[in-house]
Amino acid sequence: MEFVQREFVPVLLGGDINTYSVARAFYEQYKVKTYIFGKYPTGPSYQSKMIEYHANPKIDTDDYFLKTVNTFAKKRKDKKIVLVGCGDSYVALISKHKKELEPNIIAPYIDFDLMNSLQQKETFYNLCEKHGVDYPGTFVYKNGMSMDFKIDFPYPVILKPSDSIKYWEHPFDTQKKVYTIESRQELETVIGQIYGAGYDDNLIIQDMIPGNDEYMRVLTSYSDRNGKVKMMCLGHVLLEEHTPHGIGNHAVIITEPNDGLMKRVKNLLEDIHYVGFSNFDIKYDKRDGKYKFFEINTRQGRSNYYVTGSGFNVAKYIVEEYVYGKELKFETAKEEHLWMVVPRAVAFKYVKDPKSKALMKRLIKEKKMVNPVFKMGDLGLHRFYRMVRTHFSHFIKFKKYYS
Repeated sequence: MEFVQREFVPVLLGGDINTYSVARAFYEQYKVKTYIFGKYPTGPSYQSKMIEYHANPKIDTDDYFLKTVNTFAKKRKDKKIVLVGCGDSYVALISKHKKELEPNIIAPYIDFDLMNSLQQKETFYNLCEKHGVDYPGTFVYKNGMSMDFKIDFPYPVILKPSDSIKYWEHPFDTQKKVYTIESRQELETVIGQIYGAGYDDNLIIQDMIPGNDEYMRVLTSYSDRNGKVKMMCLGHVLLEEHTPHGIGNHAVIITEPNDGLMKRVKNLLEDIHYVGFSNFDIKYDKRDGKYKFFEINTRQGRSNYYVTGSGFNVAKYIVEEYVYGKELKFETAKEEHLWMVVPRAVAFKYVKDPKSKALMKRLIKEKKMVNPVFKMGDLGLHRFYRMVRTHFSHFIKFKKYYS
């Protein structure tokens, strides 16, 4: 692989497919090597030829994070350091300590107070109300509330933490990213388990929107430093992962436009002067024909290469604006493109809609398809072995957990 020296150096925080996808975007647009600081020597970024990977379990702690990125920047004072978080906790760290970062570090994030507020799902739903953005029927359970509360929608219901960062800081054996709750007794039991583990913030109980994975959508946006939205890319999710910790992670996405939906979100983001990448999980509700929004992620999603693969390189937006000082034009993704991180046989077995399968076949035939972790030129033996092993493990995972 060939590299070019530029005026900037990308530095990413994290270790999963999110980091690899962003690093790949940086390489494909600018031919630069990316430096990644993650917790463990594993994942798709570890042993990549495009990446210099540094592992330390303390990277997500305030002091070690600051020391690490500032030391890195001081050693490269002649370069702009483009700092990108690839997980909620890393983005929060960057935002929280923006004023303490070295002057040559570019950190395209909103202030921590706004970010922390948006992480609370009920704050996001209040914004949805204001801008005509639909969301599921919701009840907010507050810590210490009596168990005699009533909800206005039937079982099964969805249960999830309002503050995801804080939630994962208190692990327990039966912990899940999102719960599907079948009865009142189960609801009360799980609430007790979550608070018993140490989580102390609100819980969100929601109407369960009918329909399988194929009713899901994902929307990624980029807003410039003036709070103006410059890019929007909507993806139709055809399949998600179903393991307890991975439930909701995207497995197959096809890019599709929806101007009306995107316009409402654009208005919401610009109203709060949002800056940087944002990512939304959405589900189509066939009962009333509306798209219901679940949450906002204050970063690019782990499946962000569906955006780059569609022709909207995620690295380009930060670099062109912050490094080269260019004015970005507003653009939205229009062309269909297939993003897939499971074997094709898994996708075609578990995606049910015949029209979606036919579209997948056509896009594969037209070579409008990508699995971001398998990049030509970056398939060293040890990394390739790990990626293939992970790739084919989806046969076992879907057989065990998909229902």
